[in-house]
Amino acid sequence: MKKIAIGIVAYNAESTLQKVLDRIPAAVREKVAEVVVFDDESKDKTYEVAREYKETHPHFTNLSVYRNPYNLGYGGNQKRLYRYCIEKGYEIVVLLHGDGQYAPEALPELLAPLERGEAEAVFGSRMMTKGGARAGGMPLYKFVGNKILTFYENRMLGMSLTEFHSGYRLYSVRALASIPFEKNTNDFHFDTEIIVQFHAKAFRIKELPIPTYYGDEICYVNGMKYAADVACAVLQYKLHEFGVRNFSKYDVGQKHYSFKRDRHSSHGRVIRMIPKSGQRILDVGCGPEDLTLHLKKDGNEIVGVDFEAATGLGDVRTFIQKDLERDFELGYGREFDTILFLDILEHLKDPERVLARARD
Repeated sequence: MKKIAIGIVAYNAESTLQKVLDRIPAAVREKVAEVVVFDDESKDKTYEVAREYKETHPHFTNLSVYRNPYNLGYGGNQKRLYRYCIEKGYEIVVLLHGDGQYAPEALPELLAPLERGEAEAVFGSRMMTKGGARAGGMPLYKFVGNKILTFYENRMLGMSLTEFHSGYRLYSVRALASIPFEKNTNDFHFDTEIIVQFHAKAFRIKELPIPTYYGDEICYVNGMKYAADVACAVLQYKLHEFGVRNFSKYDVGQKHYSFKRDRHSSHGRVIRMIPKSGQRILDVGCGPEDLTLHLKKDGNEIVGVDFEAATGLGDVRTFIQKDLERDFELGYGREFDTILFLDILEHLKDPERVLARARD
């Protein structure tokens, strides 16, 4: 059984927090290692309500309550939660909101894909059930804005999520530990940036339908600013992906690019530049096999180097697993006719050093 934590981020939620805790299914509460409330220096009695709940519900033995020494912001409060779960050695973290907008009753279904190892993130989507969002009280302007932003994000990122803006999320803690979420904003578009990071890391994201509930809670999100921040975060990733400008929050490791089949593409031109046969080729940042197969069929000998392990290519190329940032000593004892750096050199912190090693 995986070690699970439920994290409740709360701000000015004194009227709703107790109901959220009450609604966590008993079967879920009993199997999770800890339910932890992080009050983000609320101006009301959220922290006191949480402490009183803990004292008056002694059977709720795995409930912890913390108050931030100052307001960290929506994103900052999540950062504290995820750091906490990483340090505690949890394997799955559930993100719940203290305002009661997301139904704890849906937790068994949402947890299942992570427990079975089928995804690195599970999102509860209010848009998967046709008409459900509006029937649940989502204001028309929020519904339209959600749809427009989700369409933009899907088109820019090449994804197909039904909703980018649900705050009901469950993550693999190991996956969180592998991305630089600490560099993300402390504001509300933290949720967008973490989706982009999971996408860039090629993590599996699964959506499941959840009911929509809008009560009399106060919304602290400035809609226009949020939309602009979301659009900017996605644009920053595209600039980073194209190598126009570096944004360190999107340095999530070496993501492999798709093989560019057009003869006028960078890959097509490289293939035409290399002599047709008898070449010893070192392909640095080799990634998937598509380019290797094109070079191999011309009778060349291919040695691939990459950060991530390759499988299934033992009869096509020799593979060496290396972290180029730390060590480019191949220990191979021979020279190459051609060394390729395709879609990799611009992502290195010290490309001059790596090029000097390649020349040697």
